[in-house]
Amino acid sequence: MTATLPTPQPRTEALPRVTRRAALSRELRARGRRRLAGADLLTVAAWGSAAAAVALYLADGAAGQFGSVASALTAIGIIAGLIGTDLVLVMLLLAARLPWIDRAIGHDRAMAVHGSLGKPSLYLLLAHMVFLLLGYGASEGLNPIAEAVSLWNLVPDMWLAFVSIALFIAVVVTSLVAVRRKMPYEFWHAIHLLSYAAVLTAIPHQFSVGSLFAEGHWQRLYWEVFYWGVVVALLWFRVVTPVVRTWRHQLTVSRVVQEGNGVVSIEMTGLRLHELTGEGGRFFVWRFLAPGLWWHAHPFSLSAEPHGEALRITVRNLGRGSAALARLRPGTKVALAGPYGNFAHSSRTRPGLVLVGSGIGITPIRALLERAEFAPGDATVILRASAPHQLYLREEIASLCRARGAVLYELVGRRARGSSWLPRHQTGLHLTDYLPASAPTLADSDVYVCGPREWSDAVLADAKAAGARDETLHRERFDW
Repeated sequence: MTATLPTPQPRTEALPRVTRRAALSRELRARGRRRLAGADLLTVAAWGSAAAAVALYLADGAAGQFGSVASALTAIGIIAGLIGTDLVLVMLLLAARLPWIDRAIGHDRAMAVHGSLGKPSLYLLLAHMVFLLLGYGASEGLNPIAEAVSLWNLVPDMWLAFVSIALFIAVVVTSLVAVRRKMPYEFWHAIHLLSYAAVLTAIPHQFSVGSLFAEGHWQRLYWEVFYWGVVVALLWFRVVTPVVRTWRHQLTVSRVVQEGNGVVSIEMTGLRLHELTGEGGRFFVWRFLAPGLWWHAHPFSLSAEPHGEALRITVRNLGRGSAALARLRPGTKVALAGPYGNFAHSSRTRPGLVLVGSGIGITPIRALLERAEFAPGDATVILRASAPHQLYLREEIASLCRARGAVLYELVGRRARGSSWLPRHQTGLHLTDYLPASAPTLADSDVYVCGPREWSDAVLADAKAAGARDETLHRERFDW
């Protein structure tokens, strides 16, 4: 067990400490307000798109189609399908890695919302199918099963709609946490790509069945623009941008350094690397173009900002894919996409800074400490590990803390049972107990947490209990 508090090295400052803190506070709070406004705008746009789809349908004469049971069931089915399809397209936009979405809410939150929309979208699409079968069947005197058989046999594109529903069910079921944890990432990812096939197979019947999307209707224009916008966003940001970035920077592995048991740092050289700043701890998706490895996508943060023509990531052996990285040979070409996420100085909203990392989650803490702006004494760094050898990059972090005037704690030891994130011998303490008296309060600080999920949850719960607001809490997850 260790708990160290380095003596900050004084630096010559142009402004007194309090004045510098106040100036930084004004800048960061203004930035935070802009980010919150951007997040609110995205929320309004997402729900507004669904409302617009329904409004266009009702304005096109559908409002008067509730005169009979059959027509009412049909109208309800169509509305469910419109909202469900709209939400699916919103999900795809959230997964497209659009820079302005990433800046507003961060990759983690975008993917969390993406995941939360999966089941509601599926339920709406199932309701779309059921209500239409009931409505069509009621108007033709057929039961739902007979109506389904009739549609399958008589409507050319309808079989694709049934295939689409089956694909959506497969994607949603395999995305459930209980199911997802039992399968390899590559297998889950391959199934998840079926969501694109599900959308594609759903499109034909929307434009060929009935007059809903007939030529000259505003509804048709709305959906054509929405569909093509999603396609362009996915192709541009998921395919074209990574390919161009890989070609532009020409990354090559220069050496692999053993940092500890099962932990290596991979150093890379390339061109124009100053453009690849992770702004502290944002992550890139890396592909090492070696036999057996090129098809593995690895989301890793930088463990040090680019210096000259070199940059570095630090990786822990967490599976077959990451274990093979320890055997990378110098000269291996590297493809990349990113950076992504809000684990960065640009996400700051407060003058105080609290960085908390555990295990391999310490590595982005080191990069963020290098990049973040703060007055001496206003930053606290807490490194957490079960054993001293798990304090990865500790010497580099200690050196940065001394040079920049940050307070450093190294908390080593096994956790107590329960919800504490601290070692057993420090049970009963809280995050606020590690802040210097002269530092900003936790409510006036940004808290960055990176480590195992349950441990990170405990740290964030401790911070919230002490008055930290949601917009000041930032986490980097090392799970999929």
